[in-house]
Amino acid sequence: MAATATNRRVVLKEYVEGYPREEHMELLLPGAEVPLRLAGDDPPGSVLVRNLCLSCDPYMRLKMSRPLGASYAAAFVPGSVITGYGVARVVDSSDPRLSPGDLVWGITGWEDYSVVKPPATAFLSKISHHAGEGGVPLSYYTGILGMPGLTAYVGFHEICAPKAGETVFVSAASGAVGQLVGQFARLAGCRVVGSAGSAEKVELLKSKFGFHDAFNYKEEPDLAAALARCFPEGIDIYFENVGGAMLDAVLLNMRAHGRIAVCGLISQYNLKSGEWDAVRNISAVIGKRLRVEGFLEPDHKHLYPKYEEWVLPYVRDGTIAYVEDVAEGLESAPKALVGLFHGRNVGKQLVRIANDE
Repeated sequence: MAATATNRRVVLKEYVEGYPREEHMELLLPGAEVPLRLAGDDPPGSVLVRNLCLSCDPYMRLKMSRPLGASYAAAFVPGSVITGYGVARVVDSSDPRLSPGDLVWGITGWEDYSVVKPPATAFLSKISHHAGEGGVPLSYYTGILGMPGLTAYVGFHEICAPKAGETVFVSAASGAVGQLVGQFARLAGCRVVGSAGSAEKVELLKSKFGFHDAFNYKEEPDLAAALARCFPEGIDIYFENVGGAMLDAVLLNMRAHGRIAVCGLISQYNLKSGEWDAVRNISAVIGKRLRVEGFLEPDHKHLYPKYEEWVLPYVRDGTIAYVEDVAEGLESAPKALVGLFHGRNVGKQLVRIANDE
């Protein structure tokens, strides 16, 4: 008889307007045990995994809204399991790339066990640098060695193409992506300043991540003036994570021929459709000849081997620091995700649901 296990699931109960609440999600306890093998009707190339760590990411808020049109982030379906990036161990596989026991990172479900089917299996990546000498924590594959890490690398190095001596501003700088962009900028010989939402986070930016300066945007009555104080000669590179008033203030302080990589707009995600803040200083893009480019991490998967080879030595020798905010247990996942939109996390927010290393 095949081995079986219980499978708890976190589902979206209803579409969200405004800020998400824990009540918008529900932890469903299993009614019966599930077999730990692929079913006969699972298509070839499917993989059954046991989930170990789940990633909480701002883009997931977009997927909680009622779909009003085409979007890069397909909406969750009420009553269905929430999905997102995670780290897992393969239990059964008909994908020739993966075998039982392999560790992987990629898109999975907010549940104990998930069946990942084609074409989603193409985005499961085998983890090769965990065990043994020089190994790194598995949880890092939800962050610095996963989607946020590649996002930071592509946005900063590939899109912004930094030069030593340039000035860099990073918003939401203590988050999963921002903390890395700041350190990448320092390694590139740039002067980097970050913004965050608390004194604790500002201190973290300067003492842990090596930002040359930082400020609490909640305590600044005039964001444009705050940026002018930090960048008296202007900003060469802006790594955009928040949008809204911060983007408007940055546009006023950019230098000619500056570059802006648009990674996210988290300040806008909880506003209703049609209520997003207007960008009033958009004319600066013309007058200052700015390059503004949005990007999505999945479009750049081919760069992951290059990024991994570059970043791993810095991770192993401690040159790059990485701070995680770990919530324990699948039952804590809704609270952890909601906390992202209230600034409760310090560092990369993830949920550990099993210890199987």
